[in-house]
Amino acid sequence: MKKTLFFSVMALACLTMVGCGNNEVQTTDKEEALSKAMAPYVNNTVIATYSKMADEGIVLLEQCEAILEAVEDGKDYTALMAQACESWKGMRKYWEQSEAFLFGPAEKHNIDPHIDSWPLEYNAMNSLLANEEQMKQIEEEGGAYVGSKLGYALKGFHAAEYLLFADGKPHAANLSRAEAIYLKGIVEDLVQQAILLEDSWAGGVSAAKEDIITEDGESMSYGEEWGSYFINASKPGSIYVTYQEAAEQIIEGCIEIAGEVGGLKLGNPYISSNEQQREYIESPYSFNSKQDFADNIRSIQNAYCGAKAGDASISDYVNSKDAELDKKVKEAIEKAITEIEKIENFETEAKGNSQVKAAIDQVGELEELLNKQVLPLLSK
Repeated sequence: MKKTLFFSVMALACLTMVGCGNNEVQTTDKEEALSKAMAPYVNNTVIATYSKMADEGIVLLEQCEAILEAVEDGKDYTALMAQACESWKGMRKYWEQSEAFLFGPAEKHNIDPHIDSWPLEYNAMNSLLANEEQMKQIEEEGGAYVGSKLGYALKGFHAAEYLLFADGKPHAANLSRAEAIYLKGIVEDLVQQAILLEDSWAGGVSAAKEDIITEDGESMSYGEEWGSYFINASKPGSIYVTYQEAAEQIIEGCIEIAGEVGGLKLGNPYISSNEQQREYIESPYSFNSKQDFADNIRSIQNAYCGAKAGDASISDYVNSKDAELDKKVKEAIEKAITEIEKIENFETEAKGNSQVKAAIDQVGELEELLNKQVLPLLSK
């Protein structure tokens, strides 16, 4: 009897171990698959995007410095203005392609509103330009003053856009000295914020970039390495207990920007009154809004599929579990970009525009797929 009981207990223990083992394999397979997506996501999507954004910004800053010099010397800078407009668009492209990962440093340190608030406060801007004491401080302190002393609606992409563009074209080369000083300060702050984003994900930047974020011998760096939270999910020090949690964060970032593009960036101008319409347009001076929105969807594409061909991605895991769903998501991404790019005259004719409505609907379909199918699949 004792032997029978012994063997029964042993048999039960073996069955229990097999059962646990099977669960562990299932969990490990999922975690293993998702873990492979994290380093490419961090290095080739997030850090690479912010690095390119900062690089474009450094070129723009050099051009704005040359514009100020030309203004002071009384020289024509029409060509410089055109070049600066293209560099602004280049920097803007990478910012918009980062909006699927606004969580983390961009949110924690308020870098998103710092560099991308709109509409501008025109009256406050005119008062600033007429204030000799403030303009003297901006001239002396540059981006440090703009970044720490001015409100969100007086700095960032759209303040620079206002001084660089008019009705979708390079502004006439007739900036006042105060405007040229202000433009340089805005862009210097903008570049510093871009470098801080790169630094906060990578845990360090090049010596040249470190120099730009160093003021009076003190680095502005937050001393973070946000990318390690994803790459080392489930390990001590990470804020994510599992790779599943990290993957869910990535998809939630995609859902959030899809909702913003469809509901606010496209949606508000579509339903606005004539008086409100201009106020709701995101890039009203450069006429770059349509490009902004398409790049927002590309940020979802890069986060979901990987920015480089062959990158392991969340798409790979979804495909392994539901190939049809993965196909639907990829098609929805492409269709959303296509519908956005079809829009004509968005900055002047968004209200009630059928092309805008088609884009809203397609972005909404993408958001629903991510929210109601991809996110639940990750949690299974």
